[in-house]
Amino acid sequence: MSAPRVRLAVDTATDRLGVAVAVDGQLREAFVDGARRHAGALLPLADALLAELGATPADLEEVTVADGPGSFTGLRVAAAVAKALAHDGRVAVRAAPALLARGVAALAGADGTVAVTLDALRGEVYVACYAVAAGAVTVRQAPVVAPREALPPSCLGAAVRRLDDPPPAPAALLALGAMAGGAALVADVRAWEPVYGRRPEAQVKWEAAHGRALPDPAGPRG
Repeated sequence: MSAPRVRLAVDTATDRLGVAVAVDGQLREAFVDGARRHAGALLPLADALLAELGATPADLEEVTVADGPGSFTGLRVAAAVAKALAHDGRVAVRAAPALLARGVAALAGADGTVAVTLDALRGEVYVACYAVAAGAVTVRQAPVVAPREALPPSCLGAAVRRLDDPPPAPAALLALGAMAGGAALVADVRAWEPVYGRRPEAQVKWEAAHGRALPDPAGPRG
């Protein structure tokens, strides 16, 4: 009898941590509120969900991460865990935008087009727009930072469903692994970094106080 396929999904893009585990077709997910709790809660929560389904971390074959945009610290926590799990090459890593996972979750298996926004502070939002049809994802607008009330033209229209600050959807991250254009396999895990979307708040304050710029960690999605 072959070993069950054991997969983990993690979303730390916002103040709410979302974790999902799938074992041989069975699914469990759980959440923890509070950005400062992500680092301490993530692995114990994953262990507990695995145990509920009769598995252990040693059984993991794949981890899918919501790789941004979002909280700088939160995304770093998820990336560190994914890199550690994949260190010996046994666990594969996939990544997908946090906005995409939330949009797919809201569609609940139906086709449609969704514009998703998450609070980016400073009166702005992270925004992206995706069309889902026949089990495939088409990017109409990759994640960008925009004024709260001025969404990109590609995210507007009568047929577009708008979602503002939806909760994490780790189970949808797992589903994205089977969708064309969904969760992409990370080829070089060691070099991979999350897509932060913008400079962290601490960096902005430091630059303002010191009058000079630091290197920008916010990278565009390819």
